[in-house]
Amino acid sequence: MTESESIAYDVVVLGAGPVGENVADRARAAGLSTAIVESELVGGECSYWACMPSKALLRSVLARADARHVPGLSQAVQGPLDVGAVLAHRDEYTSHWKDDGQVRWLDGIGVDLYRGHGRLAGPRRVTVEGPDGERHVLTARHAVAVSTGTRAVVPHLPGIAEVKPWTSREATSAHAVPGRLVVVGGGVVGVEMATAWQAFGSKVTVLVRGKGLLPRMEPFAGELVAEALTEAGADVRTGTSVEAVTREGTTVVVTTSAGDRIEADEILFATGRAPRTDDLGLETIGLDPGSWLSVDDSCRVTGSDWLYAVGDVNHRALLTHQGKYQARIAGAAIAARAAGVPLLETDPWGAHAATADHAAVPQVVFTDPEAAAVGLSLAEAEQAGHRVRAVDVDLSSVAGAGLYGEGYRGRARMIVDLDTETLRGVTFVGPGVGEMLHSATIAVAGEVPVSRLWHAVPAYPTVSEVWLRLLEAYRDA
Repeated sequence: MTESESIAYDVVVLGAGPVGENVADRARAAGLSTAIVESELVGGECSYWACMPSKALLRSVLARADARHVPGLSQAVQGPLDVGAVLAHRDEYTSHWKDDGQVRWLDGIGVDLYRGHGRLAGPRRVTVEGPDGERHVLTARHAVAVSTGTRAVVPHLPGIAEVKPWTSREATSAHAVPGRLVVVGGGVVGVEMATAWQAFGSKVTVLVRGKGLLPRMEPFAGELVAEALTEAGADVRTGTSVEAVTREGTTVVVTTSAGDRIEADEILFATGRAPRTDDLGLETIGLDPGSWLSVDDSCRVTGSDWLYAVGDVNHRALLTHQGKYQARIAGAAIAARAAGVPLLETDPWGAHAATADHAAVPQVVFTDPEAAAVGLSLAEAEQAGHRVRAVDVDLSSVAGAGLYGEGYRGRARMIVDLDTETLRGVTFVGPGVGEMLHSATIAVAGEVPVSRLWHAVPAYPTVSEVWLRLLEAYRDA
């Protein structure tokens, strides 16, 4: 193995997914020399195995579902999807799993790319083992940012190795539709992939250990999604865990805690994520390999003055958009500290504080119906000790919902802090609600008083008129 001389940069970033790219971009914009290290594809999990391919798969599914409720159009879309065209569309959105365009972007902003596995080798020092055996040593004058993301967790079960189960990667990149698919897990990945593959023709069985789907959202979100999946033909079983899996020829056999035997062609485990920090050299700086990295609100690792953990690895909010937000905050903090700014703006909502991670995390689940939420659920708000009131409205009560589609079903909830008269959280469930979420995010992040929201007039007749119905329900309670 050949080793290069140590090369110094102001900032070294480990991981070239969307989060790492944004850290590098912010560092370069501040005039700091920057290197980024990537062991797979530039663009990361989101671009090739998560956000982009999954939403490309789901777009046709949700568009058809909506169209089936529109008079004059419904009869034209009763047939099956052109799955080949959908998969080809997915392939386009992943750039056929090639990262040339992303590499060109890095070149354009002046960031040096090192391909290979990067590891910490003491404070401010990173070694990179390249694909051809070369070894680079990089040092950072100001900061090393860890943005290596997470990997899917597959449980230790008898027979799991021989089964070769799907994780989120296989579920979003598969090129053939399994006749029968078992989905283990009722979180976002589980319900989105169940929605997609059921629509493509798979007979889907969803096994959930807990009481329902989407456990991190308001209970009615999971209830409405489970109802729709069942109506579409999926078999949703709650309070059920997998005890063993085997592969008999081409058939996967699943044994559940209820003693049921389920046969399938593939099984997807969507049962959680673990940080990609197990082979990162954390032991060289006194941290535990494989651990989540605890950070302050500027995303600087606890106890360090040079190491940052940005995105999923800090376990604050495992969402691409939230990781990119953290990257903007961390990039600004790194630049300010490099410039010798004596006092950073780390108070809540300051330029160097990722406050939204605590108070205003938005998320859209692209199922039929969509589920969208920002901030705290009622249970979370009460657990945090806030004095709150939940206000609920049936989304079908607004004129825009009926125009959107016949038989529209949905629900909206806002959580009002009774001491501040601001919103702690908002949840929408229903067709097309994902595009309404940003208005709620602004209301929560901006701490907009309910009295001022009365002056934000929703256009008629849109589904957004639910805001007026929510305010009226709060006033009349």
